[in-house]
Amino acid sequence: VQLQASGGGLVQAGGSLRLSCASSERTFSTYAKGWFRQAPGKERESVAAISGSGRDTYYTDSVKGRFTISRDNAKNTVYLQMNSLKPEDTAVYYCAASFTSFQSIVLNIAAQYYYWGQGTQVTVSS
Repeated sequence: VQLQASGGGLVQAGGSLRLSCASSERTFSTYAKGWFRQAPGKERESVAAISGSGRDTYYTDSVKGRFTISRDNAKNTVYLQMNSLKPEDTAVYYCAASFTSFQSIVLNIAAQYYYWGQGTQVTVSS
């Protein structure tokens, strides 16, 4: 399973970006998927995630109400819509997927994910 992340960029505080993570795996929709980020000098943190069934989602507290994770099953793509961006959201964002379809994982734990995409830089200026 290969993951291709895109959509990062430079935006002013208060602006929006939408990150995409596409896969060629035809059953990608059934994998648990997550977005993580890592800022310089900081540890990687979980941002948002969605279970393989789509019934469960996770958001870290700092992004609740601002970020939304969604998926387009037909396009084998997961999105992260980021609104009301803040300078502290600046980081390299990574998408990740579980090892198998419908695998039950703890959505906010990076070690639970097996496949990782390349990062995409998000920079929010003040």
